[in-house]
Amino acid sequence: MGKKLFVGNLPFSATDQFLSETFSQCGTVESAKIITDRDTGRSKGFGFVEMSNDEEAANAIKKFSGFSYDGRPLTVNEARPMTPRDGGGSRDHGGRGGYGRRY
Repeated sequence: MGKKLFVGNLPFSATDQFLSETFSQCGTVESAKIITDRDTGRSKGFGFVEMSNDEEAANAIKKFSGFSYDGRPLTVNEARPMTPRDGGGSRDHGGRGGYGRRY
């Protein structure tokens, strides 16, 4: 099973292809994705790379952590699992009615 890496401090000019090509120097890249803002499509300055095994991932962390790209030192480490988010659903106003109502 692959090991997922977090890659941070990316310049906004970085692409998925850049991540894939760069990290392939350390082994097989299963996937490479820069995270973008869903409204604007602009890069958020970080992404994830999945290497095919733990040894390749360790080599990539060692080689690219602090690596300068467009004058920015990259942050590379093992990705942490996503934590569940709270809420997000209803905008309950505590029984006070909706917007624009006067009492």
